Amino acid sequence: MTDWHSQDEVNKDGAAFNRLIHVLLGLYLWEWCTSLEFDWDFVSGKRVFRWPMIFYFLNRYCLLFALVGITIALNVTSQIDCQSLYAFNQTFGNASIGLASINLALRTIAVWNRRRSIWLPLLAMILGHWALLLRGIKLKAEWDPLQGCIITSTNSRFLAAIFIYSMILDLTVLCLMAYKLNSFPTGGESKLVSLIFKDGLVYFVIAFLSNLLATIFMLLALNPVMSIIADVPAAISSTIVACRVVRRLSNYDRSFDEIIVH
Repeated sequence: MTDWHSQDEVNKDGAAFNRLIHVLLGLYLWEWCTSLEFDWDFVSGKRVFRWPMIFYFLNRYCLLFALVGITIALNVTSQIDCQSLYAFNQTFGNASIGLASINLALRTIAVWNRRRSIWLPLLAMILGHWALLLRGIKLKAEWDPLQGCIITSTNSRFLAAIFIYSMILDLTVLCLMAYKLNSFPTGGESKLVSLIFKDGLVYFVIAFLSNLLATIFMLLALNPVMSIIADVPAAISSTIVACRVVRRLSNYDRSFDEIIVH
């Protein structure tokens, strides 16, 4: 039976985590580059910038900064403040998880015509989500002369609570969206309704499965590395799909952004 807490196993898991992060960084950079034209349209003025897009841009770039920070932590060869670097990485990584949920929630609020009985409970859930995300920066790291920055401890159960809460929030948003869209009359808007629901459903399935995988590893608490090995894939998958929802909807019907604002 594998001794997950042995130093050899932790080193082996750390090497696997290192390779995984580099693959995921490449994947996200590809996604970022292929969708950069959409971002540039706002910078160049081709698209009108409205406040809901703040969450879209924060989502994309918080995750990018987190991935760059993690890559630095895994490749640095001279002694640095590992604790501060990993705190930075976890802060921006957790923020990307929360922002992905916000991006979908805003579309649901718009579908409900900003009804107070809908957006107030969602706002309360989102604030609770962020309270957990910010409170969950519990990872400990230190410098090792032989291995560089290493993770020494994590609060696995608290991190698991964050991902479970994320799944509940996303499920709530999806159910509200599905219920409202199901009541729309068929007609000229049916394609838009179908697009909103299908994208929301795809987002939920991918985010739910990735968050579930991360939660399982956290609850198993095999060792500090294995406890967080699925965190980054969960954040990346949620961010990619959430941002694609925003772009697809905006490209299909630019007036939908106005519905969110007004």
